[in-house]
Amino acid sequence: MSVGPFAEVANTLYAKVFGFPVAFRQQTEHDGQPTPLPWTYTDPPVHRRFSDIKGCELEWYVWSNTLRPYLAAVRSTLTAALCLENFSSQVVERHNKPEVEARVSPEVLLNPLVISRNENEKVLIEGSVNSVRISIKVKQADEIERILCHKFTRFLMMRAENFHILRRKPIEGYDISFLITNFHTETMYKHKLVDFIIQFMEEVDKEISEMKLSLNARGRIVAESFLQQFP
Repeated sequence: MSVGPFAEVANTLYAKVFGFPVAFRQQTEHDGQPTPLPWTYTDPPVHRRFSDIKGCELEWYVWSNTLRPYLAAVRSTLTAALCLENFSSQVVERHNKPEVEARVSPEVLLNPLVISRNENEKVLIEGSVNSVRISIKVKQADEIERILCHKFTRFLMMRAENFHILRRKPIEGYDISFLITNFHTETMYKHKLVDFIIQFMEEVDKEISEMKLSLNARGRIVAESFLQQFP
């Protein structure tokens, strides 16, 4: 597939900067013949899809290539952990509580599992016979992202009843936690619950990045307006 000399130069530059070349995929027409793709440039590289007027699509897989194995490991682990059943308390009669929260019967608890992409981005999955608790630590590169992440997750946790499986308080050391019980798996599709967790992990980084860009743009405008008073 040829996309012109500029594409080849840009591909080489990104290979030197990021350590791997830009990967893109070509969508074909209905007759099976490949459609020539125009070069589309974005800065910085993000996982976005660009379409021209002919319907050709160019997908950018710079960051998503490194994220995909991490999400695949989380998805497969969650799918295996969500084998839940109704289980009454062995301590209090006629009580049915999430054992991963109560922790009064060690024999019904599974070993916790940490899936880590790096020291700043990881997932803790704690399983039991009737419930699973998922705690997520979101990537935070600087102080601005830490503040934005805290505000964003706090906004969601204050509305936890609208999400059904969201905890109002995260586990210590993590930014947000989810609790899935056997009652959730009985009334909801298991694969949809896993898809929701994976989609949240994909979208939360993008939301924080967009908020950071918006904050920087607003700060730049405010600074320019303020400095115009001093010729």
